[in-house]
Amino acid sequence: MFWIQWLQPDLVLEGSVFQLTPALIKKHNLQGLVLDVDETLVPFNEAQATVELQQWIEQLKPLVSLWLVSNNMNSYRIRRIAELLEVPYITGAGKPSRRKLRKATAAMDLPVEHIAMVGDRLFTDVLAGNRLGMFTVLVEPMVNPEREMRQHPVRTFEVWVSRLLGVSLKTPKPR
Repeated sequence: MFWIQWLQPDLVLEGSVFQLTPALIKKHNLQGLVLDVDETLVPFNEAQATVELQQWIEQLKPLVSLWLVSNNMNSYRIRRIAELLEVPYITGAGKPSRRKLRKATAAMDLPVEHIAMVGDRLFTDVLAGNRLGMFTVLVEPMVNPEREMRQHPVRTFEVWVSRLLGVSLKTPKPR
């Protein structure tokens, strides 16, 4: 039961992060988004933000405060993406640790329950966000359509273990 509470996302999107629309943000009364980078916003081996990502971010900026928080240690790559999007960022977050998530949420100066942790991984993004009391959003990993479909063995394992523990990967009913 304990693990279900920590691994259960508040919202599960059946597609990429682009499915997180202004209407969903308003519906869930979100005022801030902490966004994972690798596989959530940009495929792992890509170093550029797509035009579609830039447009999505620009659409959200008037609605919510935004931060990028990545476990990736390549600060040059993450900085390039963040600067192109004109969004503050943190690298080497060590999620599911809450330490650097706290830094981003404190900078937003919003109630933590009105900030969403958005990511593609259960054992890092969702677990960290839930441990901090954030609203959590699980998205499908971002893939480059021009490359062969990449397998996601770690995510597949996380989903399998989570389901064994009783986690539902359907959006739960409101509490």
